[in-house]
Amino acid sequence: MRIALIVGLLLAACEPRAPAQHPVAIAAPVLVIAPQFDDTSPHEAVGRLPMRFPVHGVDLSRFQQGIDWNRARGSGVNFAFVKATEGGDGYDPLFPSHWTKAAAVGVRRGAYHLYYHCRPAIQQARWFIAHVPRDPDALPPVLDMEWTPTSPTCRVRHAPAEIRAEARVFLNVVGAHYGRTPILYSTPDFFHDNDLGKLTGVTFWLRSVAAPVAQTYPGQNWTFWQYTGTGVVPGIPGKVDLSVFAGSAEEWGRGSAATDAHQRWY
Repeated sequence: MRIALIVGLLLAACEPRAPAQHPVAIAAPVLVIAPQFDDTSPHEAVGRLPMRFPVHGVDLSRFQQGIDWNRARGSGVNFAFVKATEGGDGYDPLFPSHWTKAAAVGVRRGAYHLYYHCRPAIQQARWFIAHVPRDPDALPPVLDMEWTPTSPTCRVRHAPAEIRAEARVFLNVVGAHYGRTPILYSTPDFFHDNDLGKLTGVTFWLRSVAAPVAQTYPGQNWTFWQYTGTGVVPGIPGKVDLSVFAGSAEEWGRGSAATDAHQRWY
């Protein structure tokens, strides 16, 4: 049964200078809609655990076409992370469409950048900034770091210390530009291979589809959990990644500040 919770506060929208201390707040009520999703290949170990969290969403790229945004929103898509850029010369052609249409139906959206291991992080940060507009209502920008073993141009694996240093460069530069604390997305192998937990003051979006997130990342805080890559959402053709926000509907209703302030360790 669809359960709609109308939560949120009317907050003054302002763009902060210091990303960690002054998160941006949205200026409109937030409607949280319970997910009416399915999964073509659910993992038994994960089970119904994601349903403990009321705020669900998706991540999108050029591979998700022909979206019925009104239907997707009504089915429980509360947020969408949208691919914007890759490396220092890649731009997702559907970013403008996803970005605009998500906002039009009340889906909170954020942009993400796929890291390319054969280009300096500073160049990638500047490329992202050149293509993603400042928007006080948007979710924080995301750096997606994972191994790229099938890349036709770059399969290099740098040392963990260098990976962490480059991540810090990107996060600092992008954070300063948007006035937000960026989010770092990663997969289990990449996270553990590079000891990403050593990065302090970082907001994490973690993938864990074969086990509960606490089992995959023991003791690690997180703000978003990507719990399946085989989700089915009415209004979105094909399979899609599904994620949850760590906090409550009430916390989500407080606006963008929630993504900076509310994290979980379970």
